[in-house]
Amino acid sequence: MSSGREDPEGESWLAATRASYDADAADYAEETRNLLAELPPEQEVMALFAEWVRAQGGGPVADVGCGPGRITAHLRDLGVDAFGIDLSPRMIEVARREHPGLRFEVGSMTRLGLADGELAALLAWYSIMHVPDDAIGEVFAGFRRVLRPGGLLLLGFHVGDPSSPEPHDTDESRPDGYGHRRRPGQVATWLDESGFTVETHPTLTSAARRLGGVLLARR
Repeated sequence: MSSGREDPEGESWLAATRASYDADAADYAEETRNLLAELPPEQEVMALFAEWVRAQGGGPVADVGCGPGRITAHLRDLGVDAFGIDLSPRMIEVARREHPGLRFEVGSMTRLGLADGELAALLAWYSIMHVPDDAIGEVFAGFRRVLRPGGLLLLGFHVGDPSSPEPHDTDESRPDGYGHRRRPGQVATWLDESGFTVETHPTLTSAARRLGGVLLARR
């Protein structure tokens, strides 16, 4: 599962992200439990994503950065063969407890322990916010590697002017830490450079109650 990167300082953001979500897993799960029900635009995106996956013949779908598993479970309810991956062992414990019978595993989006072309689709819903700009290319290349030809990638991300990481507001239903806000055009460019074909990138109200970007791409 090694990516070949041996620089521990270069991945200090991974350790910080893991520690933050481990510390707040139970509270985060409670705060976000009913969030999807309160956001009809996000429900519509999930329904369309599920429809697109089924139209392509179905197959396994990874929810990368799944947290307590609320989106994974919702996709399963929509008839998608979804499973969750998260960096935080505590988040995975919560997900397994709250959604027994579903597949959840600990893993990093920088080193996905999946076979080449294993997935029909991959979802990263507001989970690339902690990834530094200089690691985005590696992450997107990893996403492309595990998707089958024609496989779908759905990203949700916080929209804003590119800048150094900024603290989260206390009302954003997220553990303490730092996150990146990006312009959809920049994310689309990174995906294009990683070999994806970007098909759509609407905006909507995000889980953090700010402007959010949604971007669908195809391998």
